[in-house]
Amino acid sequence: MRYMLFICTDPTGEEYTPEGDNIQEWVSELDARGAAVIGDRLRPAADAVTVRVRGGRRLVTDGPFTESKELIAGFDVIECETLDDALDIAARHPMARFGRVEVRAFWPL
Repeated sequence: MRYMLFICTDPTGEEYTPEGDNIQEWVSELDARGAAVIGDRLRPAADAVTVRVRGGRRLVTDGPFTESKELIAGFDVIECETLDDALDIAARHPMARFGRVEVRAFWPL
């Protein structure tokens, strides 16, 4: 099953330190498990643009959709057998200590 991991900032997490961000080790572990599909960092929320359609008109707003201190900083799509496997992978992500990782399953095709 495929899962989306939303990598989010969280002001209640540990203070971020580059030394604690061993993302390459995490990616290597994913590759070894055969779970890696795709993942990347996102540009800052200040660069976001939100699009809505209302009354047939496209409305564009600068900035993120939500007013929050917890923002999506990146994502990973993983493939694994069970939700427990996905949660184990998410808990090992370096940002789980500094932020939070939201895990969501894709609808089956």
